[in-house]
Amino acid sequence: MDEMEEELKCPVCGSFYREPIILPCSHNICLACARNILVQTPDAESPQSSRASGSGVSDYDYLDLDKMSLYSEADSGYGSYGGFISAPTTPCQKSPNGVRVFPPSVPQPPPQQHLLPQPGSLPPIPRNSCITCPQCHRSLILDDRGLRGFPKNRVLEGVVDRYQQSKAAALKCQLCEKSPKEATVMCEQCDVFYCDPCRLRCHPPRGPLAKHRLVPPAQGRISRRASPRKISTCTEHELENLSMYCVQCKMPVCYQCLEEGKHGTHEVKALGAMWKLHKGQLSQALNGLSDRATEAKEFLVQLRNMVQHIQENGVEFEACLVAQCDALIDALNRRKAQLLSRVNKEHEHKLKVVRDQISHCTVKLRQTTGLMEYCLEVIKENDPSGFLQISDALIRRVHMTEGQWGKGTLTPRMTSDFDLTLDSGPLLQTIHQLDFVQMKVPAAPMLQLEECCTQNNSATLSWKQPPLSTIAVDGYILELDDGNGGPFREVYVGTETICTVDGLHFNSTYKSRVKAFNASGVGQYSKTLIMQTSEIAWFTFDPASAHPDIILSNDNLTVTCNSYDDRVVMGNSAFSRGVHYWEMTIDRYDNHPDPAFGIARGDVLKDVMLGKDDKAWAMYVDNNRSWFMHNNSHTNRTDGGISKGSTIGVLLDFTRRILIFLINDEQQGPVAFEGLEGVYYPAISINRNVQVTLHTGLPIPDFYTPGEADPNGSVC
Repeated sequence: MDEMEEELKCPVCGSFYREPIILPCSHNICLACARNILVQTPDAESPQSSRASGSGVSDYDYLDLDKMSLYSEADSGYGSYGGFISAPTTPCQKSPNGVRVFPPSVPQPPPQQHLLPQPGSLPPIPRNSCITCPQCHRSLILDDRGLRGFPKNRVLEGVVDRYQQSKAAALKCQLCEKSPKEATVMCEQCDVFYCDPCRLRCHPPRGPLAKHRLVPPAQGRISRRASPRKISTCTEHELENLSMYCVQCKMPVCYQCLEEGKHGTHEVKALGAMWKLHKGQLSQALNGLSDRATEAKEFLVQLRNMVQHIQENGVEFEACLVAQCDALIDALNRRKAQLLSRVNKEHEHKLKVVRDQISHCTVKLRQTTGLMEYCLEVIKENDPSGFLQISDALIRRVHMTEGQWGKGTLTPRMTSDFDLTLDSGPLLQTIHQLDFVQMKVPAAPMLQLEECCTQNNSATLSWKQPPLSTIAVDGYILELDDGNGGPFREVYVGTETICTVDGLHFNSTYKSRVKAFNASGVGQYSKTLIMQTSEIAWFTFDPASAHPDIILSNDNLTVTCNSYDDRVVMGNSAFSRGVHYWEMTIDRYDNHPDPAFGIARGDVLKDVMLGKDDKAWAMYVDNNRSWFMHNNSHTNRTDGGISKGSTIGVLLDFTRRILIFLINDEQQGPVAFEGLEGVYYPAISINRNVQVTLHTGLPIPDFYTPGEADPNGSVC
């Protein structure tokens, strides 16, 4: 619990909190210290325009106005809700914790007013007094209630009391006549601490005493110290108990506050329910912070081991360097001293970086552990209102502290390796140019499995260099096999660390690997990743590429339009190999429109009927007949139309490079288009008189027998 001690000390006096109060910024301060740092504002300042109550403004209201009260050590004034207040000319002092403490403004009060007030009473506060938080330097003008307007932090006071008692000396037996021995048990019924001899003599385990419960001294001290929960009273109505909690104001309120209408339009909940809710939220936040603290401890062990490795590697590197330099005899001696100096600097730099990181992480871990222990003690409190007064601030602090342990925080800033190689091959006349060669071939990349995936006939791979590698990388080479156990081939060369390969075979297993290269050569391959493409093509309509007039629903499977003109929408998957079949059902068909169904390139026109340009191959159909259309050429008029409930099928066969259409499971006309190759997207064009639902992942119709695959097909 030593780490928690910082949480229990006042930022002004540096001692444990005495009668702490909660400022609107959620920070705490001793009541006596708050009295000492009060500053009286000039009389010209209007108290009605700038006065604010310590409990009448919520935390969020206070923070919204903080733009007027943010100050540094060089500030010359105090901010307030109403405006800017000039600071008194009296010099500031430093508290034991290094926090600025401004003495009371001139004129100074009589000496007897400097005495600490007795608990429960406060000396009168001068009008227009201002208090500045010693931690965040936000200022607030007090109202007529003065410091009584700030709520007392009873939870913090109880934690401080328990902490101080836990540090006290060992408990002594209460029945020893001379030189009391250390107590070994405590009787809860007798409320007496006993050593072993006194227990056997005065508290034998028989008769009525046999039913008494004996507990360890530490547990007995806690139970003795525990007291019934105090009934909290309202700061506005001292005779009323706090029974409700205002969600908007984030403060406990009494029945009379509600009767007066101060929170009439606010959401109000039971105090006990909110107490349990906020305790649960704080406990949940602590779980995440606890995991971060555990990682930080492991990380510190890793850093300390790195110090040893750096020292060992540094010594080894120096020995190698000395041996090489001595071999060059006299000509190398002058250069040897310079190279040793460089290695020593690198050595010291690495040690300094790691030691600085150890120091920084140790301080942060100590603060985190202290906050955790403090929060755990707060959770033990049985005062709902007192807990709710500080729970929001603690939850924010816990989340903020957890966020500070981000990915970069627990990553070493320096490696323990010395990536330097001495080249001893140059001739003697080039000794004056002797230097370290820092370039090595890159290490094998690491595949990021959580980001690698397949979708239909596409595969996405992601990789990165090892975290501790400092060797320069000029680019990467990604290789895939043919999906049938064949040789690897390059599919990407470049500097990116993520690549998507389209046009793979469906229902195929691909092997992939990646390697890095630089000016020194090509590094080792990564581990081989095996990926399985989809057995059947599943896709939906693509809202990103659709015309703005298109309306999608049913998880992008149902489409209609809000325009009388034809508008195009495509599927979100492209095809370049294999045999694929999908269907569309007509959900609504009014006024005999001409919807078109087919395939298209990615850059097809979206504001005309499908097939009007050279980027689409389609069949458009009405209630009586159909036509095939490509590049605005209409062919193969065929009788047979559609109506509500009709089904249109599209069969795309890349083995034969043909496109066939079906209506109600019957082939419509001859083969529509031949000689197809490349990448195509499923597509349709409709207007507002039609609504269509897409069905994918369907087997090939029974009447159709796919042909042999084209051996000259290419992967896109």
